[in-house]
Amino acid sequence: MQFVDKAKIAIKAGDGGDGCASFHREKYVARGGPDGGDGGRGGNVVFLADPNMSTLLDFKFMRHYRAQRGENGKAKLSRGKNGEDLVIRVPVGTLVRDLESGRIVADMHIPGKSRVVLHGGRGGKGNARFATPTRQSPRFAQPGQKTLEHEVELELMTIADVGLVGLPNVGKSTILSVLTSARPKIANYHFTTLTPNLGVVQRYEQSFVLADIPGLIEGAAEGAGLGHDFLRHVERTRMLIHVLDVSGSEGRDPLEDFQQIKAELMRYSQRLAALPQLIAANKMDITGAQENLARLRSALGPSVQIFPVSAATAQGFGPLLDAVLQTLKTLPQTYAFEEEEMPEGHRYTPGFQIEMDGDVFVVTGGSVEYLLDTTYAEDEESMRRFQQFLLKEGIIDALKAKGASEESTIRMGEWEFDFIE
Repeated sequence: MQFVDKAKIAIKAGDGGDGCASFHREKYVARGGPDGGDGGRGGNVVFLADPNMSTLLDFKFMRHYRAQRGENGKAKLSRGKNGEDLVIRVPVGTLVRDLESGRIVADMHIPGKSRVVLHGGRGGKGNARFATPTRQSPRFAQPGQKTLEHEVELELMTIADVGLVGLPNVGKSTILSVLTSARPKIANYHFTTLTPNLGVVQRYEQSFVLADIPGLIEGAAEGAGLGHDFLRHVERTRMLIHVLDVSGSEGRDPLEDFQQIKAELMRYSQRLAALPQLIAANKMDITGAQENLARLRSALGPSVQIFPVSAATAQGFGPLLDAVLQTLKTLPQTYAFEEEEMPEGHRYTPGFQIEMDGDVFVVTGGSVEYLLDTTYAEDEESMRRFQQFLLKEGIIDALKAKGASEESTIRMGEWEFDFIE
């Protein structure tokens, strides 16, 4: 299965159902009163962390997700049904980021966690709600609240306790295969591993999740190679095992390799660079490894724990695993990002703008859309409310300030009418 760890999708909560404008009709009952019911609430957009998913591949083929609309109100004071919530399943470890604001609106780092990211629009009121002693037969109802579509980015970050980091071809995948039942692709060339591989390490009565992170190169923090695509997957790890080719079999200096990867981690994230780190000095079975190990220990000092191992012969891993388990006991659980609320906004966001289209004054904005949706041209009372709204919202004054006069044409949506003070 193709591994996809980044995707962009569009999400939209359900619109609220419209209120109903109706009147009681029954034999022998003259002039039945208003009995229009309210519309139902629109469905929410909910993200759910599914432990059975491991990739964002599905989101490459389906990009638009819309929750169900609320049902319209009905006669006899019947309320419309609420729209069903839309549940979007994502792999554990997925971040949901609002593209417009850059906010992290959901961090799905716990299996089974659910989070409401967008709330459905409220249902509109039926005409029965607008009846008063002086207005006993309102012929209008309130429309449901319309919601806006948002574009979000899904970013999968591997959930693991320990991450294996190091330059390409130092033996990380072989170490993972030795310590766990995972079977990553192993070959003697750079970038054999192109995606993170996970395995569970069992030691005595304890276990932890180990991640083989694809090899880093110089400039990875700036995006060189697969840069951020790799570094993202060590963000959540609680500690790191830095794998070095201590034999220098490819003509590299293990001390320089260590400093290079440490610098890349620091450039990408100071939090990553501050994680507890153990060194696995790999390929101890090759000639020249002992001399390089002694030089490495002398240069780094006693504060850095170095464990000589050989993935090829599966030797030396006992002390390393014991140190890992001891360190994990002192560390907090998987790193979680702070979640913020999605700046939802609705179609009827208050406000208006006036622009010119030739000699026509064009008025747009949330206030205008709300007014048009709640006005019925054939109803005299509704049209009086329309005129009062224009005065109350300052639209008339704004038009006059723009130069509108008795001969001017005003356009609002599909309506065009002459300006009258």
